[in-house]
Amino acid sequence: MLPWLTLAVVVGVLDQVTKQMVMARLHYGQMIPITSFFDLVLVFNTGAAFSFLAEHGGWQRWFFTVLAVAISAWLLTLMHHHRHEKLLPAAFALIIGGALGNVYDRIVHGAVVDFLHFHYAGWSWPAFNLADSAITVGVVMMLWGQLFQHGAPSAHDQTRPGAHS
Repeated sequence: MLPWLTLAVVVGVLDQVTKQMVMARLHYGQMIPITSFFDLVLVFNTGAAFSFLAEHGGWQRWFFTVLAVAISAWLLTLMHHHRHEKLLPAAFALIIGGALGNVYDRIVHGAVVDFLHFHYAGWSWPAFNLADSAITVGVVMMLWGQLFQHGAPSAHDQTRPGAHS
């Protein structure tokens, strides 16, 4: 499991390093255009994805912290169960590393630090961070692994007597 745990730690550390770099160079709300469709901006999200529950008095800080820790613990058990595979443990590691990077923010800053902002022709995607990206990629990989690697019976399973069709 060491490679998968290392990946989770690397994701969490890279997330925190990038956030520290942005916080050292930008003031809250400051935006630096990088391209015509991408800016660096410093914002703090007290809610979850897309600022879900951000305006609800502060209880959500601890709710999302506990939820992320509980899900990370559950994913650690799944990682152990699938430790000899490649795709699923990597997916779990990305999710755990990202989740714990955001947990650190909630504990230390009271909100998640976001700074990547994409936009085009008046449309704007909510700002996010490296942890959010790792979580998203990890979830896609996990779904892919569950749907296309574990969900379909193998040729061996289909030829076994009594196998379900």
